Order: sequence, then structure tokens, then C-alpha cells
Amino acid sequence: MAGVEVASGAPVETVRVPENREKRAGLAVCVLDDERELVASAVELLERMGFAATGTTEPGEALAAVRKRRCRAVLTDVRMPAMDGLEFLDQALKVDPTLDVLLMTGFYSIDAAIEAIRRGARDYLTKPLEAARLARTLDEIAEYRARRQRLHALEDGLLAELSQHGIVGQSPPLVEMIELMRKVAPHYKNVLVSGPTGAGKELVARALHQMSAVAGERFAVCNCSTLVETLLESQLFGHVRGAFTGASETRAGLFEFADGGTIFLDEVGEMSPGLQAKVLRVIENREIQRVGSPEVRRVDVRLVAATNRDLRAEVMAGRFREDLYYRLSMMEIRVPGLGERAGDVPLLAHHFLKKFNEAYGRRLEGFTQRAMARLVRHGWPGNVRELENAISSACITAAAEVIDLEDLPETLRRREGEAPGESGWRPLTLEEVRREHIERVLESCRGNRLRAAQMLGIGRTSLYRFLKRRAAK
Repeated sequence: MAGVEVASGAPVETVRVPENREKRAGLAVCVLDDERELVASAVELLERMGFAATGTTEPGEALAAVRKRRCRAVLTDVRMPAMDGLEFLDQALKVDPTLDVLLMTGFYSIDAAIEAIRRGARDYLTKPLEAARLARTLDEIAEYRARRQRLHALEDGLLAELSQHGIVGQSPPLVEMIELMRKVAPHYKNVLVSGPTGAGKELVARALHQMSAVAGERFAVCNCSTLVETLLESQLFGHVRGAFTGASETRAGLFEFADGGTIFLDEVGEMSPGLQAKVLRVIENREIQRVGSPEVRRVDVRLVAATNRDLRAEVMAGRFREDLYYRLSMMEIRVPGLGERAGDVPLLAHHFLKKFNEAYGRRLEGFTQRAMARLVRHGWPGNVRELENAISSACITAAAEVIDLEDLPETLRRREGEAPGESGWRPLTLEEVRREHIERVLESCRGNRLRAAQMLGIGRTSLYRFLKRRAAK
């Protein structure tokens, strides 16, 4: 194959089309440059490599192709009269955050390359183009996109396989909890579910009910922190007509309603000592009395109590009955907070994405790398509930077909330690920019140092020296 000119009289080395022709053919590349001859030469080179290539001298046409998803990567010159490459990069990524943009220039500088990568460029190439490097970069893009397509195809099946009665995840703490639930479910009468707020304690309670022998019976829920004592007692045990002001008719309580099934008492630590004594009687004797009635009624109900408090400490402080605590804690299931199972964040994020796609009539495909990286790095003090709310918000605001960093709530977009309203920008030294860039490349390569060194265009030894200096600080 003859060499192909892509810059004034400067030939590019010839590359052979490898065996991954199918992946290359699936990657549509648009070439943008103000010189028609260069566009034609670059398109010819890409076609010989096996890529689907088109070209234009108009930035507006290239943006239209991006908007209509006619290309998944753009090779653009930096210096153009109508719109420079960096401005095109900014506008193109707003249209499609998943787009891969490769900048090319005849005036290479390390500062310009770092600035381009910082703003979202995939690579920064020098003219005349080195065909081997161009092919390597585009192959990486094609491989990544093919892998993403395979993952999208597997996601629904993976979620179905890993979802246990609505509990999504595969981290060791969660798997351990689910295994304990499997053992407990057929036999329990009383269970204490503990864990931080928003971790999914009610979901665990419902799963226990569904896995039990009474799955076909009723499941009743009562939040003990939302009602005053008189109303809570009536809610749980029922009342007779005239038992208190406003009791105009006789009503059964939740224990009777759930007879034969399961009752879930959320925030059981908020109960008054008097109500704690009555719940203890239900546990010990399986008997209840409606408010205002001397009649004793038998109930056969399974009880799941949940708390975000340390009930042992509450017992020591005299705020919770010791006998009730020991009755409940004979079988305790602890729900891990999301911060303890960060590996489950991607699965949960896609689970909620599917849920809100259906709820809002959207067709969002997934998350950009930087959005998912921010989700994984976040501490999630509000646990699964906070993540669910974040994905719900992002599904509403996302303008593209994927959720990007800018679609996430402000608390997630801010860097750690940045106060609300701060821009997050400050002047950086060249060494700081270099360090941040290397760390981002390492993150995008998932810690693969050899691949990161190749992307950075430096030797492995230089990268190892940098990592050694970073570790020493």
C-alpha cells in the first residue's frame, strides 16, 4: 500500500488493516479541517484502515453530524478560521458528552496538549499524522465502544440475576446479608433490621416477607416516628368507638390487619416506654387489646422491626426496654450503608436509570465515564435513597442520550471540599496540571500503567518515577 499524504507533502507511514476490521467499520469518524486536500487525504487514510470516514471543512456541518449521531469520533484541526478546535471541542461535547474528539496541529506544545485533554479531548496529535498512533487511538475507542455495547446488552440480564427481591448488588457485605436473610426467612418470628437512614431497611423487610412461608399474606407498614403516642397506639392495636376524642367508629389496628402475615415497625427506637411494653406483650403472648377495650385478641403475625439507632446504647441510657431489645435482637440483620459497598454503585445507578426511564418516558442509554467516576467516588451519606434521588434528577435534566457530570445534582458536581457557590477554579502550576492530567489518564485506563504510559506518550519508567514521587508525598 502506498503512503498517503495528510499534510503538505508529508507522507504518513502505511499501516495494514488488522483483524479487527468489524470493530473499525463500526466506528464512524468525521474529519474536520479548513484545508480540503487534507480532509480528503485523511478520509482516504481512515478508509484504508477500515474505519467509516467522512469529512468537511465546515464546523457547523461537523456539529450537525454529531447531533444526528452520524459520527462517534471527530478528528479536527486546532487552527481554523471559522471556529478553532478547542471551541469546537467544547460545543461538540455539549451536544454529545460521549463523543471522542482528537485534535491535530502542526504547532505542538505540551501546555496546549494538557489543556486540550483537560477540556475533554481524547488525544492531541501532531501533523503530519503518525498513522500508527492514530490507528492505535481509534482502535482503543472502537474497542471501548464495542465493550460498552456488550455491557449494555448484558446489563438487564445482570441486574435480573443479581437482584434479590429488589435488592441490587454483588458486593461482599451485601451478599453476606442476603445469605443471612435466606437462612432466617423460613423460620423467623421477630427480626431486628439495623442500618443507617436510606440504606434500604424497608426493602430488606419486604424481601424477608417475600422469602418467608407467609409471602402470600399481608405486609403492613408503620413508621413509629411519624405519629404521636395516642395515634400510634391506635394505629397498631386499633380502638373501639368512643375510646378517645374523634374515635367515631371501631377500627382494627395493623396487628390485626396483618394477622397471618408480617408487620414492619420502622424506627422502633422512637416508641415510648408504654408502647414498647405493649409490643413486648405481642411478641411474648401473641395478644393485643384495642384502645378502650378489655377484650384480648389473638394474632399470629411475624414482626420485623427496624432502627437507625444503636439500640444497645439506648438501653444503657434507659430509653429502650432491655427485655424488648433482647427479644428483637435474637436475630439481627444489619444493612450496610452504600459507602461500605461502593462497588455496587454502577449496578444501582443503572437499576435506577432503567426505573426512571420507564417512569419519565426517557430512553437514556447510560452514563459518561466522568459521571460514573463521580458517582463511584461520592461518599453517599444519604445512602441508596440519595443515589436514587440523584439519578431521578439526572434523568429529568439530561439533554443528551447519556447522563453526564453536568446532569448530576450540584452536590455531586462539586469537588470534595468545595463550598456551594464556589467555581472550583484556581490557577494551577504546570506541575499541578501535569499531575492532574496523569492521574486522570490512569483513572481512564483503570490503573493499567502500560496503557496509560502509551496514551501519555511517555515511557513506563517515567510514569513509575512519577507514581513513586506521588506516593512519597
